[in-house]
Amino acid sequence: MRRIKSFLIIICMLSIYAASFYGCGKKEWSDSHNNEAGLPEIVIGSDNYPPYNYVDTDGNATGIDVELATEAFKRMGYKARFIYIDWEDKKNLLADRTIDCAWGSFSMDGRENEYRWAGPYMTSRQVVAVNMESDIYSLEDLEGKTIAVQTTTRPEKIFLSKTDERIPAIRSLIALQKRELIYPFLSKGYADALAAHETAIRQYMEDYNIKFRILDEPLETVGLGVAFDKNDDRGIEKQLTEILNQMRNDGTEKKIISRYIPDADKYLEAVSYTHLTLPTT
Repeated sequence: MRRIKSFLIIICMLSIYAASFYGCGKKEWSDSHNNEAGLPEIVIGSDNYPPYNYVDTDGNATGIDVELATEAFKRMGYKARFIYIDWEDKKNLLADRTIDCAWGSFSMDGRENEYRWAGPYMTSRQVVAVNMESDIYSLEDLEGKTIAVQTTTRPEKIFLSKTDERIPAIRSLIALQKRELIYPFLSKGYADALAAHETAIRQYMEDYNIKFRILDEPLETVGLGVAFDKNDDRGIEKQLTEILNQMRNDGTEKKIISRYIPDADKYLEAVSYTHLTLPTT
């Protein structure tokens, strides 16, 4: 009974935090990176996901994706405007043009034909993390365990699809709308493991002085891209891909990534995915 009460208290506290942080529905970020007046706007939807997208202590949007987007769209003649969205609503918000693109550590793999894509602009490992004292040391050890993930993410799809022969039958999958909730679910013992981008897990450990152990074998290595609606025929995604390639070649991308995570080069390796098939109409 005490464990149930503790669980409910955590959920209530996290819900209050999420409500105060996000507000109701979409919320616009202020942006100290973008001072381009008079330019046409590109509206970018994302959620809170350090070190890619988050709000600093002054209330300004910051992070790898924020800086990349600001610079890339500036070169294209646009002013980038960032708004918070519920990540699971991104497809609808793109379709009704509430946002022009979704940019937030978004894995292209497995979604190649769901959107029009710009990128990939960097790579990322989707990994499994456990508490330090856990007896889980490999993907095989996940058998009969409970895993926490964010909804509509690649880890959720991987565990639900049950097509990866490396992953045994798990006990249950806890899918949470707000990705910052998966970490206390693990640390408090309501899940045996969590799955997410490695960079995000490491950022959380640094920010909150908590230690998780990341399994050596990743779930997958993915390319990160910028998603536009499948029926968006403006061609912005093609121009953005060219600009992102330009930023990689002139060193701008590495410079930005290095401000947030070490060893930027390893996230820029093999970012040209020859298997990527994009919609043409």
